[in-house]
Amino acid sequence: MQSKSFPMDQAQQFRELQMQLRDRWQTLETFDLSSADILVVPSLSLDQRELKKVEGFHHYEERLLFSLIRLRNPQTRLVYVTSQPLHPSIIDYYLQLLPGIPFSHARDRLLLFSTYDSSLKPLSQKILERPRLIERIRQSLRQQSYMICFNSTTLERDLALQLQVPLYALDPALLYWGTKSGSRQIFTECGIPLPAGSGLTWSVEELAIAATELWEQRPALRRMVIKLNEGFSGEGNAMLDLRPVQSDLTEATTQKERVSLMRGRFLHLGFQAKGETWENFSSRIPELGAIAEEFIEGQEKRSPSVQGRIAPTGEVEILSTHDQILGGPDGQIYLGCRFPAEESYRLRLQELGRRVGKNLAEKGAMERFGVDFLTVRRPGIESLEWDISAIEINLRKGGTTHPFMTLRLLTNGRYDLSSGLFYSQQGRSKYYIATDNLQKERYQGLLPNDLMDVIAHHQLHFDSGTETGTVFHLMGCLSEFGKLGVTSIGNSPQQAEEIYNKVVKVLDDETQHRANHPAWMSPPELPITWRGRE
Repeated sequence: MQSKSFPMDQAQQFRELQMQLRDRWQTLETFDLSSADILVVPSLSLDQRELKKVEGFHHYEERLLFSLIRLRNPQTRLVYVTSQPLHPSIIDYYLQLLPGIPFSHARDRLLLFSTYDSSLKPLSQKILERPRLIERIRQSLRQQSYMICFNSTTLERDLALQLQVPLYALDPALLYWGTKSGSRQIFTECGIPLPAGSGLTWSVEELAIAATELWEQRPALRRMVIKLNEGFSGEGNAMLDLRPVQSDLTEATTQKERVSLMRGRFLHLGFQAKGETWENFSSRIPELGAIAEEFIEGQEKRSPSVQGRIAPTGEVEILSTHDQILGGPDGQIYLGCRFPAEESYRLRLQELGRRVGKNLAEKGAMERFGVDFLTVRRPGIESLEWDISAIEINLRKGGTTHPFMTLRLLTNGRYDLSSGLFYSQQGRSKYYIATDNLQKERYQGLLPNDLMDVIAHHQLHFDSGTETGTVFHLMGCLSEFGKLGVTSIGNSPQQAEEIYNKVVKVLDDETQHRANHPAWMSPPELPITWRGRE
């Protein structure tokens, strides 16, 4: 028994709380089918200065609303907390998706709480600052309950401890393994190919030396990527173009001269995030750390990913593979995804993802993980063979989580490891295109109710009979930012694309009068190619 004079360390208390999950559920299947109270705290507990680069980020708390589909289990209760109250029509939209469950029955098992706080602080921090809200949440939960979140930090740990509710998420003591340098270490331990790169640096001078040493190892390098160690969605990446100083680097006689040239090139970094500057970027290095990494060149290049989860028991499950849709100046900003990844490499991704998952499980990790890769078809290699390099590990619910879980919960289907395909209960293979970034200035001013009218009039909704259609999210972003999330589900890649294109056309047509008015003219759009091989 712990002495009252020397209370148990918080980290140890948290680990013991998480152990309750292992005691309650021995397999992933029993965990998924359990009748528990689920507390959803969709806090984006990320660096707020980096997060502000994402338009409408405070509405991203809506991305976990797919969790409401868990109310199809008639014994499940769900508690959802947000910074600001959710629009009633958004809640109604998700509850209407539930197959075979009366709307009123599901609504009675959903409890909504809000902090009524629109500040930039993470939601978990806002909750911790409101002890009476914590008490109301505690009283609403039954004994068998657990908490889920977008990403796990000490804030989520502290909230779980105050509520005495197990957190089904990563222990924040393990967050290092989701950083750029931590990811590289795990790839090395697992024997997974990765780009050449530097160790972690904590100053501009250290970074210049590390980048110089990387060039000295690979003098043919034309470009490098400079990455903040804790950046996300490509927002913390910058492109270092060495071609203008390639001859100068070669002719320099000392490393000191080469470091000076490299440091000078930092002033010309190509930033992925809008409005980013060297002054701001470099000021983050002493706080977050940074690495230099080889930029993998290639004419035919893809950016696939694999997703998995680690059960409370340590069991590793591969959930899905995706081809990511990237944009930005150098194609490093996450815009959306296609499911599944290309047939010629998806099974290989599964195998590499399982290696990473087992390594993470041995380190004590739990719940979601994703691994991003680059695949390049090299000249002279057979047409279906690709070189694969691992780029980073994400230890949180990412942009591919909610579309796949939406598909899984809507269809009650299964992911087939032998093919890398997903099959509904009717035996149909399912495909989708998903994005958080369907954004046009002309969409601004559309209210959630307006969107519901458009969905109903043009029959854009998901049809449970055909198991095709579109599921919308981030609807709170629409009026202010003209931004919307969609998951367009089809029975073939072509059908999924057709459904997605229909959504875009309908929204464009419905807002045509605004596009024709000078005040609503949109800037040129970043072209996104959704097509791929299947």
